[in-house]
Amino acid sequence: MPNIFRENEHQVIQIVQTLLHNTPDKTQITIQVLNEKIDLAILLDPKYKDNLDREYVIEELIRRYSVWIGQDNILINESGHIPWLTNERKKEWKYWHRYKQWQDKKLPWVALKALDDSTDRILGLLEDPERTDPWDRRGLVVGHVQSGKTGNFTGLICKAADAGYKIIIVLAGMHNNLRSQTQMRLDEGFLGYETHPDPDKIRIIGVGNIDSGVLRPNYVTNRTDKGDFSQNLAKVAGISPEQRPWLFVVKKNKTVLQRLHKWIHDHVATTTDYESGRKIVTNFPLLVIDDEADHASVDTGEQGFDEGVPDENYQPKAINSLIRQILHLFSRKAYIGYTATPFANIYIHEQAETKHEGKDLFPESFIINLAAPSNYIGPSRVFGVNEGENKRKDQLPIIHEVDDHNTDEGKAGWMPTNHKSGHKPYHESEFGIPLSLVQAIDSFILACTVRQLRKQGDEHSSMLIHVTRFNAVQTEVFEKVDEYVKKISQRIIRGIDNQDVLSRLKYLWEDDFIPTNIRMNEEVPDLCSESLPTWEAVEQLLPEIMEQINVRMINGTAKDALDYADSVGGLKVIAIGGDKLARGLTLEGLCVSYFLRASKMYDTLMQMGRWFGYRAGYLDLCRLYTTTDLVKWFQHIADASLELREEFNLMIDSGGTPRDYGLKVQSHSVLLVTSPVKMRNGKKLLLSFSNSLNETVSFYHDKEILEKNFNSLKYLVNKLPKPSAIPSRKGNTSENSNLNIERHYYWENISYTYVINFLEQYTTHKESYKVNNVLLKNFIEKMVKKGELTSWNIVLKSGGLLDRPVNISESITVYRAERAINGRHNDRYAIRKLLSSSDECIPLSNQEWEEALRLTIENAKKNPDKDKKTPTVPNGISTRIVRGKGIENISNGRPEEGLLIIYLPEDPNNLYPNSDIPFVGFGLSFPFSHLDEKVEYIVNNTEWEMNYDSSI
Repeated sequence: MPNIFRENEHQVIQIVQTLLHNTPDKTQITIQVLNEKIDLAILLDPKYKDNLDREYVIEELIRRYSVWIGQDNILINESGHIPWLTNERKKEWKYWHRYKQWQDKKLPWVALKALDDSTDRILGLLEDPERTDPWDRRGLVVGHVQSGKTGNFTGLICKAADAGYKIIIVLAGMHNNLRSQTQMRLDEGFLGYETHPDPDKIRIIGVGNIDSGVLRPNYVTNRTDKGDFSQNLAKVAGISPEQRPWLFVVKKNKTVLQRLHKWIHDHVATTTDYESGRKIVTNFPLLVIDDEADHASVDTGEQGFDEGVPDENYQPKAINSLIRQILHLFSRKAYIGYTATPFANIYIHEQAETKHEGKDLFPESFIINLAAPSNYIGPSRVFGVNEGENKRKDQLPIIHEVDDHNTDEGKAGWMPTNHKSGHKPYHESEFGIPLSLVQAIDSFILACTVRQLRKQGDEHSSMLIHVTRFNAVQTEVFEKVDEYVKKISQRIIRGIDNQDVLSRLKYLWEDDFIPTNIRMNEEVPDLCSESLPTWEAVEQLLPEIMEQINVRMINGTAKDALDYADSVGGLKVIAIGGDKLARGLTLEGLCVSYFLRASKMYDTLMQMGRWFGYRAGYLDLCRLYTTTDLVKWFQHIADASLELREEFNLMIDSGGTPRDYGLKVQSHSVLLVTSPVKMRNGKKLLLSFSNSLNETVSFYHDKEILEKNFNSLKYLVNKLPKPSAIPSRKGNTSENSNLNIERHYYWENISYTYVINFLEQYTTHKESYKVNNVLLKNFIEKMVKKGELTSWNIVLKSGGLLDRPVNISESITVYRAERAINGRHNDRYAIRKLLSSSDECIPLSNQEWEEALRLTIENAKKNPDKDKKTPTVPNGISTRIVRGKGIENISNGRPEEGLLIIYLPEDPNNLYPNSDIPFVGFGLSFPFSHLDEKVEYIVNNTEWEMNYDSSI
């Protein structure tokens, strides 16, 4: 039935939240306390009691008060900065207070406090807008995909306006729908009225319902499809020295930015710079918010440097150039990029500058990592956490791997991997689409139905179908999906010839929805919802739901975003699209995703992951249908993303700068993180392996290479002195190890030349782009010249396959280690992980082990996306930090000491040809180093196009 009592319950929830706001210890909020506060709310208005679903209200309040948030972490460069933001300065703020009051209706108190704190930190790292001498601050805010970055910068804009910033420019993506969506969000959260080209059609919305009198910022752009900054708007817009700030929401489009630059230059810049003769703006402080800052804003050219001095006549790419030119017009300015994937920004040279554009957009002042609330569903929540040895834990049971979309290794079928724009998708099923897509659509129908029964029917529900980037192919998919939905809608609504449809839906309900709900209530009860309704209740409501579902192709117009805001009740939409859906555009209430797009670029994949975000009350209904390869890559980047955030936190503790973080990102062993550009010949990447673990996970099964690599191991072992046992230290004992230490062999204080010789003789697989024997050898040799990595500890570890012994020498026998395959490949044996989680701890003393564990635990507290259990073994990042830096006032670091760990991996269930010759896998663990030594890695254009490039 419709949710006719929903507003009644929302009013009670809001009142109870207000009554509980000042409760110092939220853990003391029990069901009894909630019932008492509900009774008080009813006393305020007896109408609240009418048909009140008290159980629903209590469940919603418990959910809100169960949320917790880690802390934001910041890398700061204080050069030129004067602290200014005090509580006294904030007393009279009005824009922020009405935004806070408006958000209080929707956010848990802890999330609202976190928003207040983080926007205070960001604003405080900018300059005081009342400071009259020239200043320039540039920062980067790193959030999570679909985690609420727009809400954060809306709060920041409100505070900036209160503080005195007069011109606020928001760079909102490259498409009309994203610009329009951002404008609408700012209409609600900052302006307080619905922007429209016709003043008579403006209506109060959002924060305007709290205070629409004195607080009325000026707007130039509006929410319509043609509402971007244009010639007509430029003619009528005029800046005057008044109290109210001006808001511009513009696309990152060459023509739009040229108009905006010209208008500022002609109408706002009233001062001439004495030294350069340039016209500049001195009377208005500028704030630029760059949403999706890694997309289009970054200069993809390569500026030359002569002995560290940049070529001032270099011409950057158009969008980057125009953003910088706009900033260069102002003597007092702040630029803040927002993104979940900051890697392209990190590649910006920190000294890049030109005469015409001024400095490049490198975030030299600060990088802040926003903490996500515990109810945020991010990559590690969806795809689980790596436990080593090919094991993962806590992967949500919502992933369905599909393979019926193509045949013949992706060269034919309904949607082959490398299809072209003229492809005609054909499938032999009766529906004309793969059965996996049929099931995904059916899952969405059931999800919408259950959400209605859970009183979420007036909230939006969406399904994403993202299978191609070509508009013509999207049209073909749209027609078939729309035909399927209309056909089953008619049968269900009319109740005629509907038995096949209902039987299929009931089977999916019993085979998938019920067991998934049970499992999620057992494994993640804090993220899961109540038990499911009965099938009878679902079946009865299906006709009503089918009347509301519509299929739409997203083509980049503002209308795509407007429908969410303008719909009465919850919109239920199946969105079919490509690049327009892949970045920035929020799909409200995304329940089901059918996703086939292939990319190995970290930032592209993460931005395509629209299913990350918040799924309060319906996480158990969400489904992700995707390929095995994409599951593998998302698991890969989930681990790498978590590791980079931990690295970031440790850099803060060691006094790092934004540049230090850039070096770490560039050198990551997993992530060739972003396309350097569509280059003509090649692109040089400078990589540092310090403070990293590099392990082989892809192996040739060619007999000649197998023998070569095995001989390299035998040669190494036979040249080494007599081995010793692994030291009986904390973490190395049998109870903390997967095997008895007597089966392993250990060498200490070995010259680097042994490791160099091993790498020279070994051949890494071509798919191991950074775990490359030549690169690693060159890096070690460079570090040796600086006095580091001169001495090595070497571990040869046995595995658990006791029926598969391998004789390395007359006195040394090891057993192969079981490592399951990671996808089936004709050219290689691939695994997810070679080393065990505790392997890097082997060289640590007991004190070092304790210190590394302490760092690991501290880091875990900062990451809500991780398991809440307290770690019991140090992670690799903390281990490498301690090895390189030592312990303050206790022990010195050992940056001269590297660690080589060797296994013989095998999947006993999938033996490859020549399996009588063992695979030899190694891990090189490099300690933390203060040195900035790098090696050059050249990637050609074809390699990028095939493996990493994207049109996005």
